[in-house]
Amino acid sequence: MNLIHTKLEGCFVLEPNIIGDERGYFYESYNKNTFDRLTGLDVNFVQDNQSFSKRGVLRGLHYQYGEMAQAKLVRLLSGSVLDVAVDLRRESPTFTHYIAVELSAENKKQLFIPRGFAHGFLVLSETAEFSYKCDNFYSKAHEGGIIYNDKTLDIDWQLAVDELVISEKDAILPAFEEAVY
Repeated sequence: MNLIHTKLEGCFVLEPNIIGDERGYFYESYNKNTFDRLTGLDVNFVQDNQSFSKRGVLRGLHYQYGEMAQAKLVRLLSGSVLDVAVDLRRESPTFTHYIAVELSAENKKQLFIPRGFAHGFLVLSETAEFSYKCDNFYSKAHEGGIIYNDKTLDIDWQLAVDELVISEKDAILPAFEEAVY
């Protein structure tokens, strides 16, 4: 597995070593020892989540805060998405900055998003099956979010607004300035 640093400290892209032949391929999608050695972290993932979405579905920007903050390791089982991580760590030199990475079943890249980040993704393919590991359990009481089109963050989602499919819950998320994190 190869580790690629991003402009956001602690946020990494992971590329697997794929072994392929005429039968297909094999790769190790997660190995704690390898992950810890490459990242210098000791993350204990406790929950796996999976979602299925259609083209244009935008999920986010979501996060958990306080004692229930979550780090995530995200990947695609099918399809492709534009995956976005936003730094919400006030003490960070990249506070309010974001990265956008195309993750797909084809490129098999994964994104590690540390605690203190908001996360969202936009489905670029006809459908996508998204999988992620979390290092803390979900807590509705610690759930936060920021509206996808926030002016402070100014995220380029790469699709026109009329192509986006946004849940009622996500459509009423607060602007960055009003968000609790």
